[in-house]
Amino acid sequence: MSAAWLVQRRTGQGGWADVFWSFGLGLAGVGVALFPLDGSPPSARQWLAAVLIGLWGLRLGLHIARRAARETEDARYARLRIEWGPGFQSKMFGFLMLQAGAAAFLSLSVLAAARNPTPGLGFQDGAAALLFISALIGETVADRQLAAYKADPAHRGGVCDVGLWAWSRHPNYFFEWLGWCAWPIFAIDLRGSWPLGWLALTGPAYIYWLLTAVSGVPLLEAHMRRSRPEAFAAYARRTSRFFPRPPKR
Repeated sequence: MSAAWLVQRRTGQGGWADVFWSFGLGLAGVGVALFPLDGSPPSARQWLAAVLIGLWGLRLGLHIARRAARETEDARYARLRIEWGPGFQSKMFGFLMLQAGAAAFLSLSVLAAARNPTPGLGFQDGAAALLFISALIGETVADRQLAAYKADPAHRGGVCDVGLWAWSRHPNYFFEWLGWCAWPIFAIDLRGSWPLGWLALTGPAYIYWLLTAVSGVPLLEAHMRRSRPEAFAAYARRTSRFFPRPPKR
């Protein structure tokens, strides 16, 4: 994240910080899943966890990198640049160090899931993998629907309310959270042989708090209320804030 700070300072594009965070957490997840703590080769569960978190980091990092390279600065960082004024760079560095801490904390869920000592892969692992892949697909679809909407000049000044965005104001964030719910399913052994597996519950709890109360939904919705108040107010009245549900009529 120190490298992310240097890149955003040089480019003036705060969105690159999210690219580094995504790649960094993905790489950290692969590391905690596969690192040979006891010298033995990785188990099938360790390999599965490493592949899944690696795919997550690669997809999200590449998606945000394409956006950062083509578009203006992310509205969240642009607003912080205004609010923090001359002290932006020093405060930004501290903010990115907090993000580094958040990534380290989230990697504990991957660690608890990958190191579950239950032999072989069972139904619980299959359900967790299916949930994770479904969430990854859902987030990808939401991102592409939003990109297609923004690419149409006719939608300039509007609010994306098509596809998944008609069911949730933040379907990409919802599926992001849903993917983190897979790690406790990997990790928790209801027979009690792996008590550290319960540690994986911290991942979805923490990411939900981050997305809905700190750096995701609140900052983005504040920007929408400032930039297109009437359109967003109408959208908010008929559309769920986070969890998908049919739109109100």
